[in-house]
Amino acid sequence: MRFGHNSNVKAGDATFHVQTEDRGLAHGLIDTTVYSQGMVLHRRTNNYFDLLPLNPQSEKTLKTRVDDQHRTVIQEIMTGVLKLHPPEPIVPKVEANSPSSEARTVPSPEPRQLRLELLNAKSFLVGKKVKLDVLVRDKQSGVAVAKASVTAEISGALLGHAISGETGEDGRVLLEFDLPQPGSGGAELVIDAIAGDAKAQLRFQLKAKAKVPQTR
Repeated sequence: MRFGHNSNVKAGDATFHVQTEDRGLAHGLIDTTVYSQGMVLHRRTNNYFDLLPLNPQSEKTLKTRVDDQHRTVIQEIMTGVLKLHPPEPIVPKVEANSPSSEARTVPSPEPRQLRLELLNAKSFLVGKKVKLDVLVRDKQSGVAVAKASVTAEISGALLGHAISGETGEDGRVLLEFDLPQPGSGGAELVIDAIAGDAKAQLRFQLKAKAKVPQTR
């Protein structure tokens, strides 16, 4: 199982998005990336070759390392140990010496919007496994969005955690995890996508199968 976290961290007047993820057994890396306005400001990578091949005990150790690395980066941002410089905000330009006596303000572009699609919405449950084929597009142009952060979790489950990944050049990412046990009030699949300041979300209600009464 791949572990990961996504957090928004406020430091002064700036907000940073911190994403930590296990890059998978093929890479054996724990990767933490800090974004601001879609720009990568910091990346920290540590390997876990000493835990491979994974077993139940080393898998618990891996989860602890992922949690600790994510928490450490957040603490360094909040305490100022990690010096980050977010990009300057775009200031609308004012045209001087225009034909009219009044200066004209150039309107700022419309904020970017995302379109989030679950391509296998009717078949993402395979036994007790959840396999999500997610596509992120620009809502206006329909163009695939690469390097968007996508997070999925089962809301209302008794146990579980968020799984995250990053879209490729085709705007797609595959997220796989075990289906956690739902709570008494049912559960809901929640998928979030973030690319810079743009966000999108999908929600799917998971219906528990009714138990067939036993006859005596």
